[in-house]
Amino acid sequence: MKKTFVNKQQVEDIVKTYPTPFHLYDEKGIRENARKLKAAFAWNKGFKEYFAVKATPNPFLINILKEEGCGTDCSSYTELMLSEALGITGSNIMFSSNDTPAEDFAKARELDAIINLDDITHIEFLEKAASLPKRICLRFNPGGVFKVSTSIMDNPGDAKYGLTKDQMIEAYKILMSKGVEEFGIHSFLASNTVTNEYYPLLAKILFELAVELKEKTGANIKFINLSGGVGIPYTPDKEPNDIMAIGEGVRKAFEEVMVPAGLGDVAIFTELGRFMLGPYGCLVTKAIHEKHTHKEYIGVDACAVNLMRPAMYGAYHHITVLGKEDAPCDHKYDVVGSLCENNDKFAIDRMLPAIDKGDYLVIHDTGAHGYAMGYNYNGRLKSAELLLQEDGSVKMIRRAETPKDYFATFDFCDVLKDMKY
Repeated sequence: MKKTFVNKQQVEDIVKTYPTPFHLYDEKGIRENARKLKAAFAWNKGFKEYFAVKATPNPFLINILKEEGCGTDCSSYTELMLSEALGITGSNIMFSSNDTPAEDFAKARELDAIINLDDITHIEFLEKAASLPKRICLRFNPGGVFKVSTSIMDNPGDAKYGLTKDQMIEAYKILMSKGVEEFGIHSFLASNTVTNEYYPLLAKILFELAVELKEKTGANIKFINLSGGVGIPYTPDKEPNDIMAIGEGVRKAFEEVMVPAGLGDVAIFTELGRFMLGPYGCLVTKAIHEKHTHKEYIGVDACAVNLMRPAMYGAYHHITVLGKEDAPCDHKYDVVGSLCENNDKFAIDRMLPAIDKGDYLVIHDTGAHGYAMGYNYNGRLKSAELLLQEDGSVKMIRRAETPKDYFATFDFCDVLKDMKY
């Protein structure tokens, strides 16, 4: 059974100021989780987490993580701008991008971010767009199928990201000939893994690659970036990852492979998004309609605009009906939003307590890839984001969109000049 970090009374107090729907984040949980990650990799003196901005691009939340020692993982010009505005620059930014526009590379160079190249052809492209830095990273794709034990976790061979091993060797030599002095290795082989084995297995692959690259090129390898992929249990039947066990598994691989090769000073980086914030955010929505046709429906005031994952991926997000946590789940519902799309459903055939109009529902695990993936189909507007602070108070950290925001991109012309907001 999943537990919420907010209760019915708190929500009833919040909605006196901020109407549903809204995304709510748990500051206490975020900070505790960031500290646990840091403790798990404390054995590596250069360890740093670069929070994946794409997961939750909110400056208030990123600033909390900055206070806990995290940098940012950026993948676009605007994410770089957001980091810069928060005083995050230089080696505190990892720029991991693909199919990258020239202006994005130029901005990354302006901020002296660590640039992670996704393809060997990007060496020349970056050199022309800005310049080559003295420190650079390359993204590795081993191809094939990636397995943990007997389970297929993902298919890197079909992924658009990264260089082959031969390309890595060639790229290192080219970059060294052009004056690059320090190197990193990056790879992302699987998404949202709920197993303590993923990072240690990935780490060993990258550690062995580092040894080979050093032997064949003589490159000065300074860091290895394990990227993201450490996930969260969206369904209540799964146990969460044990980050301390994961850190220990990476340490064992490090001492087995890196230390004997004279690479014991190499730093370990991570680029976690979902793990950092996923469980510490929820979407709070109110039941506003019920429908009895071929199925039983509960209509809520949120929709896929607020949380796209169920519509886009068929993803499961647990739902708690506040005030009815101990009631029997003896009613089968589709919980739906208002979009003119039949996939606008937060739950299908979900067993829940009897829901009455006016009940508040908490949709769990929306702290990452929740608000960030929102859009404006049907002219629906994105909701506010709120922060449940450590002292129990609630602060708005992004206001809800208004019709004026929706029509703002027509401000160059007079066609809507008489519109009343």
